[in-house]
Amino acid sequence: MSQPYRIAVGTIFTESNHLVGTFTDLACFERTELRRGHQVLESTDGVVGGMLSGLRDRGADIVPLLVATAVPGGILSRECYLTLKTELLKRLRDSMPVDGVLLPLHGGAAVEEIGDLEGDLVEAVRNEVGSGTPIVGTLDLHAHVSGKMVEYTEALLAWETYPHRDTYSTGVRGVRMLLDILDGRVRPAMAMAKVPVIVGGIMGSTEGSAPFADVMRFAKAMEQRPGVLSTSTFLVQPYLDHPGMGGGGLVITDGDLSMAVELSTQIAEMYWERRFDLEPRVWTPREAIASGLEMEGGPILLLETADSVGGGAAGDSVATLRALLENPVSVPALVPVVDPEAAARCHKAGAGTEIELTLGHKVDPRWGQPISVTGRIEKLTDGKFVYSGGIWGGQVVDMGPSVRFRIDSIQVLICTYPTYDWADEQYRSVGMDTRNAKFIVVKNPMNYRVGYEGMFTEALVLDTPGPTPAVLRHVRFKELKGPYFPAQEEIPGLRPVVLRRERRLSGADSGGRPDKNAPLKGTRKWH
Repeated sequence: MSQPYRIAVGTIFTESNHLVGTFTDLACFERTELRRGHQVLESTDGVVGGMLSGLRDRGADIVPLLVATAVPGGILSRECYLTLKTELLKRLRDSMPVDGVLLPLHGGAAVEEIGDLEGDLVEAVRNEVGSGTPIVGTLDLHAHVSGKMVEYTEALLAWETYPHRDTYSTGVRGVRMLLDILDGRVRPAMAMAKVPVIVGGIMGSTEGSAPFADVMRFAKAMEQRPGVLSTSTFLVQPYLDHPGMGGGGLVITDGDLSMAVELSTQIAEMYWERRFDLEPRVWTPREAIASGLEMEGGPILLLETADSVGGGAAGDSVATLRALLENPVSVPALVPVVDPEAAARCHKAGAGTEIELTLGHKVDPRWGQPISVTGRIEKLTDGKFVYSGGIWGGQVVDMGPSVRFRIDSIQVLICTYPTYDWADEQYRSVGMDTRNAKFIVVKNPMNYRVGYEGMFTEALVLDTPGPTPAVLRHVRFKELKGPYFPAQEEIPGLRPVVLRRERRLSGADSGGRPDKNAPLKGTRKWH
């Protein structure tokens, strides 16, 4: 009887934003999730949880490395990344030999001076395990799929839903792909075709009649064709600044590279055709508030997407709070703001105190001016809460010393650290009632569809300053060269760029394992 496969699992997972003025450092990972060695085996949700479950079901010998995840933010400092990378690679090296590697990646991360985090990491892992050991990666559908990512992995599989509901099942799919490769059932040929469409995520839902949903359904229908192993569709993280950015489709076939190229190109071409539909209508905060006051019922969600922590922003904008105060409104409204200085002052003053504060634009001050407000400190907390679902479902996360602060009918959640929005966990953690509010400021372009499902009357997308804007028409990139939508609405003669990868395995031991010295054939072609 053959020995079970030894499968290594590890990742450095976050989403980066080149437009913010801060770095992601090691403390950001320590506040979110940093599991080492056997601590990794405690993961029960998300992509890692799905991978562990799938491996256990198949009787694999799991080799846990390092799982480091952080709330989206500025690019990683070089020191932070090299610290995590060095530890992950050492754990891998000390665990050799392994039969395969699973990398649950994001795909939208960047590092100071290095650039493409995932490309650098998969290349380093490949150098450790050699050409004959298969590597399978999973990605967020907002990944920037780079040449190195395609070149150094056997297969890349993206999440299929936005809002993200399938992280766990994607982990299971990654396991299935890797073990099928090891068993010799499949021989992946992979092609990624992309077009230069740089848009925000608001119209990127994979549900209903949304334009991106149409592209996703078109791609997933291809999986019914004989020989097609997997298809993925990408709405690239638009706040990165890398060469060759764009969205499109990735197709993996069983040994048929020409079919993978043809089908991925079809996905990319359809994505280009829907580019105008991928930009939303936007409102000024004043317009949105006036419109919301005319609507019956609530809550009305004011989507301040330009300050989305989920896209890497600091969460410190008070643009919408300013508009609510200037209106002024007499209905219940909830507003979040990251302001460590104000949070500290409130904790020092104590609950029940009336105090004057200067709020906002202190973490990343390039996007606006602070405002002076007077209000009452209603509640103080340590800022810890538990995610009810999504990427970090069940994970305890720390937004630092936090405050429920009242300014007449407006309640402001003041926290110390930015945290990703899945639902309304942050508001609820300080006792804010989201169901009975007229206005709720939400700093996320998509997850509100899940977090407030069935309870909101309308959601209005705001046009405010910030590093995660709803539309990219006024952003000017440095590294992203050449024509791209929406800077150029028409690009004559445009053809998708295609990244190609083909793996050929030859020879196997009696247990069905591929020969570690088998030839690796990988090519990248641009046309």
